[in-house]
Amino acid sequence: MVKIYRLLVLLLSIVLISCNTEDTAYSNSLISSPHPLASQAGKIIYSKGGNAFDAAVAAAFALSVVEPSMSGIGGRLQVIYKQAEGDILGIDATTQVPESFKNISEELPSFGYSTIGIPGVVAGLIKLHDENGVLDLKTVMEPSITLAEDGFYLYPGEIKRQQSDKEKIESFDGTKLYFLNSNGESFEPGDKLVQKDLANTLKIISDNGKKGFYEGEIADKMVNDIKANGGYITIDDLKNYTVRKSDVLTGKFNGYDIHTLNLPSYGSITIQMIQIFDHLKIENERDWTLKISSAVEESYKYRFFQKNLDSVNSILSINRARQIASNIEDNQSEVVFKSNLHEFDSKDLARGHTAHLTTSDKYGNVVSLTQTLGPNMGSKVATKGLGFLYNVTMGPYLGGYLGEDKPGDRASSHISPTIFTKNDKVVLALGAAGGRMIPIAINQVAYRYLKQKFPLVEALTMPRVYKYESPIYVESHLGINRFNDYEIYSESQNVERIRAEAYFGRVHAIALDTINNKWIGSADPDWEGSVSDFEWKYQ
Repeated sequence: MVKIYRLLVLLLSIVLISCNTEDTAYSNSLISSPHPLASQAGKIIYSKGGNAFDAAVAAAFALSVVEPSMSGIGGRLQVIYKQAEGDILGIDATTQVPESFKNISEELPSFGYSTIGIPGVVAGLIKLHDENGVLDLKTVMEPSITLAEDGFYLYPGEIKRQQSDKEKIESFDGTKLYFLNSNGESFEPGDKLVQKDLANTLKIISDNGKKGFYEGEIADKMVNDIKANGGYITIDDLKNYTVRKSDVLTGKFNGYDIHTLNLPSYGSITIQMIQIFDHLKIENERDWTLKISSAVEESYKYRFFQKNLDSVNSILSINRARQIASNIEDNQSEVVFKSNLHEFDSKDLARGHTAHLTTSDKYGNVVSLTQTLGPNMGSKVATKGLGFLYNVTMGPYLGGYLGEDKPGDRASSHISPTIFTKNDKVVLALGAAGGRMIPIAINQVAYRYLKQKFPLVEALTMPRVYKYESPIYVESHLGINRFNDYEIYSESQNVERIRAEAYFGRVHAIALDTINNKWIGSADPDWEGSVSDFEWKYQ
């Protein structure tokens, strides 16, 4: 009788557990983002029953509020995501050259109204939410609206970036209104930033979706201001802007599949680079410094061949990666170096742009999302009454490093949100900020984690290297672990050590802990971001 009773209890327990977990694959949901308040926004959405898509959209809108110099609703967006039981898909919501744009000058300005392209962030985020989210848009956008309306205390990084562009900010009435204090000075540590106009803009979007931004009151204000000051965007440009489905590219690395996006994202270069890494013999940190930097340089030679599909397929070739790796190994004995140390001043710490976040949920959905304004503070232009900065798409940036773009074209960039899978399960999802450093940051972290088997946190804190028609640049500052000058450079003399935070990209990553069946995450130690974990408790 006792045995029967125990058996019944056991069976009941199994049934209860099954009922509580039948829709879940993992014990937690997670977000890694560049700002604690954005991560908190994602966690709030998880607590309300939202999935990884809801959390990503909430955090992205929040970043528009708390890191306005790095990204915002006036910018561009690239997303790669894995549906729990579905395919890996991509979203292209990058900025677009207006139809009326004419390149009439050889000396195009680097900021200002004439550099503004058609924004894509709002359309991209709403499409991501509409097709994949489970909560309503108002709920998802509530954290960002609250942050804008009630205000928050600025972090040092954001203050430095705004201070670095003070002279340019002073050129535009709207920008001065939002990014200088009442005395006409830059914000200082301890200052609270309240953005009532931005809150109102976000409310209109939350009430009306895409149309709330690309048509009606907001669209009219954008066009009237831009056209009156020498810009090109028209009402039709905004109304006709559409989000495109990105082409997902796939490669192989160390038994894993790597997935990222084709142009306007630099996915082909990202894949080629890590496939070269995979065929190098890395036995110590000196090998890492010399060989990985050479692989980076070789990969970057192919940046200008991405527009042709045949060339892209050639770039992705495993045989090509193997040959390049072999050439690097053969040429190592010919390398001659000299030692050097380069330190940036305080203004250089404000350099860089772009924001990346990664989310995952209990069901197995994963989102890797990168958004940007272009360079720091984008065009430096904000329209009175709207509260956000516009991107840079034209000017010297026209063409996104791949040549001059024409009206209707979308600007390419190094942006490369990435997902690694094995047996159709996500094992690592990440992306980075940092311009040209984005592919190298993604791949070096992935190599450290997936091949060298360092814990994820350590993979993000170990020194990165870079080389392209330059000396070998190696990350060297107090925040970097596992760094020993003597051991790495005892036989080398031509390494330029860069002592500046955030110079080598800023990675935000999530990985799968297969032992405990849960998500783990890490935020780049060179930034002010954080990881927020929402645990699911079964009663």
